[in-house]
Amino acid sequence: MTIQYIFELCGTALFASSGAIVANDKSNADWFGVTFLGLITCLGGGSIRDILLGAYPLVWIKDINILAAAFTGIICSAFLYDWLKKHRANLFLVETFAVAMFTIIGTQKALNFGVNPFIAAVMGMLSAVMGGVMRDVLTKEVPVLFRKEIYATACMAGALLYVWLIRFQVNDLYSLLSSVALIAIIRIVSVKYQLSLPKFRP
Repeated sequence: MTIQYIFELCGTALFASSGAIVANDKSNADWFGVTFLGLITCLGGGSIRDILLGAYPLVWIKDINILAAAFTGIICSAFLYDWLKKHRANLFLVETFAVAMFTIIGTQKALNFGVNPFIAAVMGMLSAVMGGVMRDVLTKEVPVLFRKEIYATACMAGALLYVWLIRFQVNDLYSLLSSVALIAIIRIVSVKYQLSLPKFRP
């Protein structure tokens, strides 16, 4: 079992957990509804990436451990719900590192398919953000992608750093950790200091 695979399982569990909590808050759904939205959150982006890359079967169909990690995250979120809601910073950190891990894992998979490095970075960004976008659309919320905070841009920056480091043959683990750290730092700093990109038309 490689470190990348461990990261993928952890990222899936974290994203499923954060997705379930957000879905419960926004929709007040039952167990089935929250589980469905949690799965959409953690599997949606990767599924879109795999479809665009022509990678079949989809990752969660091919590997039952992905689904097991997702269900584990959702169940844990039920037991830790009150604690996570009380400590909102922890929930934000969970989502931040899940997004960062999904970005780099998606970028890495796209590179393995031999696509252009820039396209690989775009695939990594889509892997991270599209599950949350689908969740927000289903719960009738404005997707975080279109809100003020820096989100997709942080993912793109980390993905580009990763392909650059790989191009210069930097160790895989160092490349992964450095890129995840960059995404997390950008997200945390931008939210803490309420930074945002310039408006298209102020």
